[in-house]
Amino acid sequence: MSVTSSGRAVVTLPTDTQILITREFDAPKHLVYKAYTTPELIKRWWSGDRGVVNSVDVDLRVGGTWRYVMTANEGFEVAFHGEYREIVENERIVSTEVFEGMPDAQALDTCTFTEQDGRTTLAILVQHSSREHRDAHVNSGMEGGLQEAMDDLEEVAASLR
Repeated sequence: MSVTSSGRAVVTLPTDTQILITREFDAPKHLVYKAYTTPELIKRWWSGDRGVVNSVDVDLRVGGTWRYVMTANEGFEVAFHGEYREIVENERIVSTEVFEGMPDAQALDTCTFTEQDGRTTLAILVQHSSREHRDAHVNSGMEGGLQEAMDDLEEVAASLR
């Protein structure tokens, strides 16, 4: 089932506990990966048009952690964190993801970067522990912010050429 309402990222629900986000970028995968994993670059795209990123901490190694914090346009703080479980540079990242406003709803994200003819497809599979958590994620308004962030990610990746 597709839940995409706008934008170039396609959001589907493959199972009762999964969200799959797929987006193609006009940039090679090493640049998309770099923009996706480098703190000063993450600050340029992660919040989309929804706020300002205050801090990005990335310890990009298996067992390392990440944490992103933003102040939303409405003035409240939003933070996410997780731990890296698997990293294959320019190919795949598996990490946990916790929205700090709902700390019991940890998800497992598998991001894959594939390239064809200089264009990269980023697929993010979000595995939740329950349908309730998946639906809360989907119903949070994530799709609109995601579309903005993915558009900004493409701009950042392309600017690295």
